[in-house]
Amino acid sequence: MIRTATSVRPRLFLAAVVAFFAVGAAAATGARNDSAPVGPLPAGPTATTTTKPGLLVAVALPHAARKSGLGWRIARRYDSHIVRQISEADVRGSVVLVFKVVGRGDTSLVFALTRGDTSSKAVKASTYKIHSA
Repeated sequence: MIRTATSVRPRLFLAAVVAFFAVGAAAATGARNDSAPVGPLPAGPTATTTTKPGLLVAVALPHAARKSGLGWRIARRYDSHIVRQISEADVRGSVVLVFKVVGRGDTSLVFALTRGDTSSKAVKASTYKIHSA
């Protein structure tokens, strides 16, 4: 079977939903307290999603090469009155984070690819703008 972008997306979303139910709910405050702050971010892709309270938003970030020591982490605070992280899982070649939309408004999920949680230097960045109406 040949996989196209349209055939992979539903599978990735389904895997994210399965991961959500398998892992369980864990509230997020928007940034981890044990991580070093991430400094300036390189230019990266930005995606915008319009949604509404009660729905889920899944973000898939590609894995870095295993030997590189790089990993994705949340680089900037987001409004936890609008979205809350409820799950994170490795799904094939991606790290999938699932957020529940809990309120109305605008917020951005900004991710940085860094060498562990102690590095403040971002190698790559990716931003997901969320508008909840």
